[in-house]
Amino acid sequence: TAFFHGELEDEVYVVQSEGFQMEGKEYLMYRLKKALYGLKQAPGAWYKRIDSYFLSHDFHRSECEATLYVKNAGKEFLIVVLYVDDML
Repeated sequence: TAFFHGELEDEVYVVQSEGFQMEGKEYLMYRLKKALYGLKQAPGAWYKRIDSYFLSHDFHRSECEATLYVKNAGKEFLIVVLYVDDML
């Protein structure tokens, strides 16, 4: 469900899915408010959101790997690695 949390920068419209059309209004399209699985913008929207979250919570993004974040707390540290919509 990670991709559902991405905010779209562009306006994206979709047609009504077959079997879920409003009777008499089959011509209507929907404007998406959030990213959706299968949408080409979804991974980028998710990454921008999670990147912003980590950076605002004192994590540092690796210079050589954009999906690796480290947070230092004295002698302890936390490492987070993103893989598509999973965190390790």
